[in-house]
Amino acid sequence: MEQINTHKRRVRYSGKYPKKFEEKYKEHNPEKYQDTIAHVIEKGSTPAGMHISIMVKEILDFLQIQPGQQGLDATLGYGGHTSAMLEKLQGKGHIYGLDVDPIESAKTKERLAKKGYDESIVTVKLINFAHIDKVAEETGKFDFILADLGVSSMQIDNPARGFSYKIDGPLDLRMNPQKGSSAAQRLQEITKEEFIGMLIENSDEPYAEEIATVVYNKQKQGQPIDTTTALREAIEEALSFLPDDKEKKDKIKKSCQRTFQALRIDVNSEFEVLYAFLEKLPTVLKPNGRVAILTFHSGEDRLVKKAFKQGKKEGFYQEISKDVIRPSAEECRQNGRARSTKMRWAIASDLL
Repeated sequence: MEQINTHKRRVRYSGKYPKKFEEKYKEHNPEKYQDTIAHVIEKGSTPAGMHISIMVKEILDFLQIQPGQQGLDATLGYGGHTSAMLEKLQGKGHIYGLDVDPIESAKTKERLAKKGYDESIVTVKLINFAHIDKVAEETGKFDFILADLGVSSMQIDNPARGFSYKIDGPLDLRMNPQKGSSAAQRLQEITKEEFIGMLIENSDEPYAEEIATVVYNKQKQGQPIDTTTALREAIEEALSFLPDDKEKKDKIKKSCQRTFQALRIDVNSEFEVLYAFLEKLPTVLKPNGRVAILTFHSGEDRLVKKAFKQGKKEGFYQEISKDVIRPSAEECRQNGRARSTKMRWAIASDLL
C-alpha cells in the first residue's frame, strides 16, 4: 500500500516575533532567510541555532596560515573559525576539528561539506581536546592550533540542553548529553560543602554558602532541582535577603550566571580537560607552530597564562603574548557574547 506523506505544519507563535527556540524557524535556516539573520545580528543578538565566531580577524592575523599547512581546531563548535581557516589553506593542506558534542558536530560537518570542504581537506573527530596527543599520533604534528573555550550559542540557546537560566529546560549542561552525569544528578550526589567549594572555585561566587544552603535544603525536603527554572528560583530565594534596590536584580542575574557556569565546568570537567590540553600542547606543535586560545572567564585565563609562561621558561615556546588581546568595541556591540573574551597566543620553539 502506498504511503502518503502528510504535511507537517510549522510551529505557530503569538505576537509579531517568535520568542521560543523552536518557533524561530527563519533563524534556524540562515541560507533561506538571510535578511532575517542579518537583522538579528545587527540588533546585537545571535540567531537561534547559530554561533557567531569571535575575533576571527585577530586569530587569522596571528596564525598566519599558509596553503599546504596542517591545523587543528580543538573546539569545532559551529565551524565558523574552521571555515575561516580553511579559506586560508586555499584547497591545500588539512584541518582537523575536534568536538565532544555528537549533535552539533554532525551538523557542522554537513555545513562545511555544503561549503565545499569535504573530508579531503577537513576531518571532524568526536573526541575531547584533552586527547590531542592521541590525535597527533594519527595525524602528525600541527602548524597551527586554535582552541575556543567558550560554549557555543547553539547549546546555550537550546532549552533542551539546559545551559541557560533564562529559559526553562532540564538542568543538564553536558557538552555530550550521552555521557556522564547531568547537572541535576550532580546536585543530588554532592554535599552542601562540596557545592560551596564548587561555586567558589569555578566562578568566584560571593553568595556560595547562601545558594548552596537553599539548594541543599530544598532537595532534602523532596524538592529536586532538576530544571533550569528550579535552580534559578532557588538562587532568587537564597538572595532574597538583599536590599530591594536597583542593584538587586543585577546581582541575582550575575549569581545565576556564575552558578550555571560553576556547574557546567564541574559536569564537563573543564579545568581538568584544559590542564591536560595545555600540558600536551607543546608536544603536538611543529617547530615554529602557532597556537591561539580564547578564554571566557578568569579561571581559564589564569591557567593558560601560567602554562604559556612555564612553557617559555622551559624552552617549549620561543614567544608568548605579553598581554591578552580583546575583541574590538565594534565586535562587542554586534555580539554581546564577545565581551568577556580574552585571547592569548604562543609560538613553539624552532628546536622542537
